[in-house]
Amino acid sequence: MGKNVVGKIDNNVKIRTVLMSVSDKSGLDTFVPGLVEMNPDILILSTGGTYGKIKEILGSKAEKCLQKVSDYTGQPETQGGLVKTLDFKIYLGLLTETYNDAHQDDLKRTDALAIDMVVVNLYPFSQTIEKQGVTVEDARGNIDIGGPTMIRASAKNFIRVASVVDPGSYTEILDKLKVNNGSLSLEDRFALSQKAFSHTALYDSTIAGYLGAKTMNEVQSCYKSGE
Repeated sequence: MGKNVVGKIDNNVKIRTVLMSVSDKSGLDTFVPGLVEMNPDILILSTGGTYGKIKEILGSKAEKCLQKVSDYTGQPETQGGLVKTLDFKIYLGLLTETYNDAHQDDLKRTDALAIDMVVVNLYPFSQTIEKQGVTVEDARGNIDIGGPTMIRASAKNFIRVASVVDPGSYTEILDKLKVNNGSLSLEDRFALSQKAFSHTALYDSTIAGYLGAKTMNEVQSCYKSGE
């Protein structure tokens, strides 16, 4: 199969479908109502504690605007939330291109939606390893998989998708949406992509530094042998 080359995109993309899953829930109480006010027909897909927080924020409006990722994909979350968003339907929605007929056919075939914005921040790995007495298992449990994958997919597809990783950006994003009739420009999306890749790069380098400094004795001390 030949390499896909994109030749046509839209400068402005209206935010209709948002995927939201955050560890740091600060700012959601203004950002979420702001998104809904901008587009009353918006759909927010969410998981776990983020879903619960958004439902609380939106109140009666949640019934129309909010859906669990598991209901959208048809796949329930695994025990402990180990797998929540790693699903073909989600990543087709993140990576699909507007002017690619095959992609549009795939959306129809799977009854999937093109996702226009991802709002994600990651498990608190840095904060975890700074705690007194933290173990390798404590750290391992706070290595986020779905979060970086969503961020990287949306940031790669900045030609259509906005990747939002910093709660400090919420106010500016709402301001841009207000000025631009509920849309974000290519310039906006590209700037968010730059920030997103810096975010995941720092996250991964922190994990690599922590694990790289550990000895096998420190690792083995956390676990009983199954043999």
